[in-house]
Amino acid sequence: MEHNMEPITSFSGDYRWLSNFWECSVEFEGVIYPSSEHAYQAAKTLDKKERLKIRDLDTAGKAKRAGKKLEIRGDWEDVKLGVMEKILVSKFERNPELRDLLIETGTAQLVETNTWSDVYWGVCRSEGKNHLGKILMRLRLRYQEESASTER
Repeated sequence: MEHNMEPITSFSGDYRWLSNFWECSVEFEGVIYPSSEHAYQAAKTLDKKERLKIRDLDTAGKAKRAGKKLEIRGDWEDVKLGVMEKILVSKFERNPELRDLLIETGTAQLVETNTWSDVYWGVCRSEGKNHLGKILMRLRLRYQEESASTER
């Protein structure tokens, strides 16, 4: 595995699969969603009917827009990081080819750079917490360690 790898600062092009908009099967609380974005937006509400409406939208962009119109659950700020991590665990465990791609990013810093001012999940104009990138790097390390232990 290569060390001192260049940071991955765009979840597009060759790294589009790192994006929550990537279409792949994701399970959250017993429901299968067509992307991690769908699952994350649905998790903002505890209303099962609203969750299913979001699940059934045909694009992640539509799911994101629908999530902005929801009545957000009261504990959302306290649980959203854990929710995202559970959703991403599902993404990589249900889609082993994506887990392999994540492992192959080696030690590269993963930074969800954006132009839409998301400084919570990513980085915009050099500012941001990059929580999405941090979760991805934590999962990558776990999968790398699991992979190394099964190769012994």
